Amino acid sequence: MNFKEYLSYFEQIILNPTQFPVYQDESYYKYAKLNWSRTNRWLNKFEPSDETKELIASVNEPQTWIIITEPWCGDAAHSVPQLYNMVENNPFISVDIQLRDEAPFLIDQYLTNGGKSIPKLIIRNAEDKDVAVWGPRPEKLQEFFVSLKAQGDDMNEIKEAVQKWYNEDKGYEIQKDIAKLLV
Repeated sequence: MNFKEYLSYFEQIILNPTQFPVYQDESYYKYAKLNWSRTNRWLNKFEPSDETKELIASVNEPQTWIIITEPWCGDAAHSVPQLYNMVENNPFISVDIQLRDEAPFLIDQYLTNGGKSIPKLIIRNAEDKDVAVWGPRPEKLQEFFVSLKAQGDDMNEIKEAVQKWYNEDKGYEIQKDIAKLLV
């Protein structure tokens, strides 16, 4: 689905959770509601840097940016709208949203340490060949996340620390990561 279709799907979950089996679980629904708010905040407030805009504008051959995600994913609520905002004005880049938990289960080809961590970005060229893979979170945040887990922090504390990191970073590190992939 394209990004607008994904947002519509996401909104339907918020409006009609009983239509989606996983969101009948109150905890998943709460995550989705919170993530809907985060996603919309980033869509409205995230502005790529001039350097990122120039780099994305320099892509002049067709690419498909496949983003594997789910509305319940906290990391995706930050990264997916930022990724979209980076590329939305480049006609050579199309965005294809794939759900992690629905066929064709593309995530199975892009595991992180054996797990189905999302979001995942797969950049493919016009020949449908992978040229880059990114995710599930900015490199610096991933290092921070791993260190918190290694020291045995409670998962709720880790989630809070991760959310704080995203808010303070304001999309800077994801732009650095994407720049490394495209250069």
